[in-house]
Amino acid sequence: MNNRFTRRQSLKLIGAGLAATLLPSLPIFAASNELLQKTYSGDKKLPVIGLGTWRTFNVGTDPKLLDARTEVVRTFFELGGGMIDSSPMYGSAPDVMGYALQKLGIPDSLFSAEKVWSPAGGSAREQVADLQSRWKVEQFDLVQIHNLTDWREHLAALQEMKAEGKIKHIGITTSHGRRHQEFEQIMNSEDIDFVQLTYNIAQRQVENRLLPLAEEKGIAVIVNRPFDGGSLIQGLKRRDTALPEWAEAECGCTTWAEFLLKFVVSHPAITCAIPATSQVEHLRENMRAGMNPMPSESARHKMAKYFESL
Repeated sequence: MNNRFTRRQSLKLIGAGLAATLLPSLPIFAASNELLQKTYSGDKKLPVIGLGTWRTFNVGTDPKLLDARTEVVRTFFELGGGMIDSSPMYGSAPDVMGYALQKLGIPDSLFSAEKVWSPAGGSAREQVADLQSRWKVEQFDLVQIHNLTDWREHLAALQEMKAEGKIKHIGITTSHGRRHQEFEQIMNSEDIDFVQLTYNIAQRQVENRLLPLAEEKGIAVIVNRPFDGGSLIQGLKRRDTALPEWAEAECGCTTWAEFLLKFVVSHPAITCAIPATSQVEHLRENMRAGMNPMPSESARHKMAKYFESL
């Protein structure tokens, strides 16, 4: 069953006088005109701030925790969010996402991103089918090969599934700066739509080769660990480090989370960052980082130099 319900359909119901009885059960996700979007696969657009689920959505079946994560997802869509990224490696995260989407309904803005990896068991086709059932979606927008595990076998299967129309886009992932040489070889030799990699103001190795190559090849780039798993913000808070005086005027930043995320998504090669959070307040802060103004190239250089000086 397709649970997608568009804003236009909701407005028609309201105009027909049905809102009083139907509105409480219908998910209406307001589109945001302020959240910056970038193009991928030609002319398609994706909001620059997505939602990761590593650790934060691995909460099992606890009803209170499930409802709390559902509120994070609800707020994400209300603020114009699109990409949600998960993996079978993230424990119960795919099931928690399925719970949230079943409770909220599936907005048209959802860009569902999943992964396959060998220890999950079964072929790529079997894993995708299982994950679709866990998410309660009919099709994934993107299926990635998690950390290049058995990538040759999985990539061949995913390319077939894309040709058959069973998935929309395919990609590969890495994290923590690992296997960049092999990653580059795959980007050069294989037909892929997305890459996912680690990039943040303290880990910028991908600026040298992988990001320029992605721009050259027209490959969309998803950034994981934009806060380095939270350690960047935690370290700044422990030292009680203040934002530079010029951060708001030159970069539109009022918090460190905005500073760190704006640095990432303002890079021309970056399509989307996927910070993970379990708190609505932090989610709102992350989403603000996806709104203009964005730092210029000279401001980005200034941001990096300032961080290096801390």
